[in-house]
Amino acid sequence: MRIFDGFGQRISLAMAGKKSPWGGSGNDGEGDKPGSSESGDKPKGPRNPWLPPGGGDGGRRAPNIEDIFKSRGPEGPRRSSGGGPGGPGFRFPQRPGGKSWFPVALAGIVVFGLFASSVHLVEAQEKAVVKTLGNFTRTMEPGLNFSAPFPIETVDVEDVEGVRTVRIPGSNSQAKLILTGDQNLVDLSYIVRWNIKDLAGFKFRVVDPIETVNDAAEAAMRASVAETELDETFSGQGRAAIELDVRERMQRTLDGYQAGIRVLGVEIEKADPPAQVVDAFRDVQVAEQNADAARNQARGYAQQVLAQAEGEAEAFDKVYEQYRLAPQVTRQRLYYETMERVLSQTDKTIVETNNVTPYLPLPEIKRRAQRSAPATTVTAPEGQ
Repeated sequence: MRIFDGFGQRISLAMAGKKSPWGGSGNDGEGDKPGSSESGDKPKGPRNPWLPPGGGDGGRRAPNIEDIFKSRGPEGPRRSSGGGPGGPGFRFPQRPGGKSWFPVALAGIVVFGLFASSVHLVEAQEKAVVKTLGNFTRTMEPGLNFSAPFPIETVDVEDVEGVRTVRIPGSNSQAKLILTGDQNLVDLSYIVRWNIKDLAGFKFRVVDPIETVNDAAEAAMRASVAETELDETFSGQGRAAIELDVRERMQRTLDGYQAGIRVLGVEIEKADPPAQVVDAFRDVQVAEQNADAARNQARGYAQQVLAQAEGEAEAFDKVYEQYRLAPQVTRQRLYYETMERVLSQTDKTIVETNNVTPYLPLPEIKRRAQRSAPATTVTAPEGQ
């Protein structure tokens, strides 16, 4: 119990400050020390620090638990003073001369901001334009560059090597009908790839570069398709020619605007007939394919007959050369070959003229004999 008594005394001393909890009221904190004498009518012994303040100690009292948390808690001084993080007595650190560091800190922040707005690191694929008081003055190349601080000079950095795309129309579900050279309509969708050629022109010559590219591409595509027939727009070779022509037309138009844009390529994604006539168009395509097949078959037959005729003519020329060298021999040979070819396909009987009727229907007799001859049946002998 003595241990706890001493512990409680230490807590009371800490809560009451330097004042003894045993009833001393002097300002020096030595009111009730053993061996000391003090005059007055105040009661001796321990005093409860949680009681409300009294008037017997000269207007001073020990702080209660609420006072401790108000004065030492993280939010008490702020709530009581309404000031900064240090409460009512907070002050900036003082310089050796006694002056405040606040102006120095403010000047440092301003200097750092000016320096940061004056140094610019431009990447390898980028360029930058510099405006002095709102007017274009120069461009910055890749690397470390410097400028006057903001707001005297402002720097705008752009990626000039990156490939940008524009899709026309914006969605595949939309239809873009274009009139062809043979007065037909075709539904085209295509992509334009471009990048920045001149950053100053790109920034200050056109109001909306993307819209400018879109309009130039559409105008060039309509002009190119108007010079092409419908069948050519569906073929691979026709598409390639249209893409190249559109790219050249776009580049000429944008260079005339000094837009600072380089057209890298045009790619046709879809070339179809209008949705309203797609069935009729497919029927026409089938008919054209059948017509092409018939024409190819006729050409093949004509080439076969021509080759045969050329072969026969070449053989006749060779025979004629031999005939010119030996007419009698060649004539006799042709006769024999002709008779061999004719007689090889007919029934023939060779007889001598002596004692024979000039005409015998031998082939007919032979055929009748074959029809009337009984069928010969071969039987095996018994016991075998």
